[in-house]
Amino acid sequence: ISSIRRWLDQRKFLEIETPVLQSEAGGAEARPFITHHNTLDIPLYLRIATELHLKRLVVGGFERVYELGRIFRNEGISTRHNPEFTSVEVYQAFADYNDMIELTEKMLSSVAIQVCGTTKLSYQNIEIDLTPPWRRISMHDLVLEFTGINFNSFQDIKDASFAIKEYGLDVPSEADSIGRLLNEVFEQVVEEKLIQPTFVIDYPIEISPLAKKHRSKKGLVERFELFIAGRELANAFTELTDPIDQRSRLEEQQARRLAGDLEAHTLDEDFLNALEIGMPPTGGLGIGIDRLVMLLTNSSSIRDVIAFPLLRPEGN
Repeated sequence: ISSIRRWLDQRKFLEIETPVLQSEAGGAEARPFITHHNTLDIPLYLRIATELHLKRLVVGGFERVYELGRIFRNEGISTRHNPEFTSVEVYQAFADYNDMIELTEKMLSSVAIQVCGTTKLSYQNIEIDLTPPWRRISMHDLVLEFTGINFNSFQDIKDASFAIKEYGLDVPSEADSIGRLLNEVFEQVVEEKLIQPTFVIDYPIEISPLAKKHRSKKGLVERFELFIAGRELANAFTELTDPIDQRSRLEEQQARRLAGDLEAHTLDEDFLNALEIGMPPTGGLGIGIDRLVMLLTNSSSIRDVIAFPLLRPEGN
């Protein structure tokens, strides 16, 4: 954590704290913890991301900002998930997701050298090489590589669903578009096979409501996720700055939420107002610190790198 802070501070990124208690829990697809403020008599949510407040700071003229702190998500517990965890989110004005790829490579390889003395690590008896550059490949191409299913060839969701069933995978009822089906296949088949550092780029627009539309590929956005040792370590966008497009996408998310999807984004009017004032082209990045520490310390469970993980009470 100190190495990450030093790396960002040396490059003129300003560390800022944003609210943990928020009137709207936004910036990620996650179920929040809900609490109540007695004096104001209003419900509040523990933050599920720092994204929307940090982007408001970019609107306010802070061109390089980051926050390293606790995030809270009311979700399941596993070897990779704890209801409260640490993340760092970084935002840079006049940058895009290509700049965030370079920033991620340089920062994480530098941290590995400072912490471990090398970019070549042994994780759970697997050799991981963090020496840049890391592989960059689209989600479409990865699904084609591992399954033989070419999602670029589908014009209808029925054709995509049939191909997935033929491959032997379940088709979730909530996967109501070709883009969501593509992501389902990626998560079910591909993720766990991405052992060496891999930037998975160009995601479907349906699962990326805060990312800018791809400049040349219809139906996709300029987004990447970094996978190492079969798990997601980072998520980044060319940030969506068009307030009209952003409102439309958040309204769609709100409709999904009202239909029962408790992880869908909420409609944050304060954030939309900030975008209407004007946000410069911006690249944004989020990294799961606990998973990074797991990798650098050869730990198999997130509970091994959190001093006080949430556990079931004895006797239950």
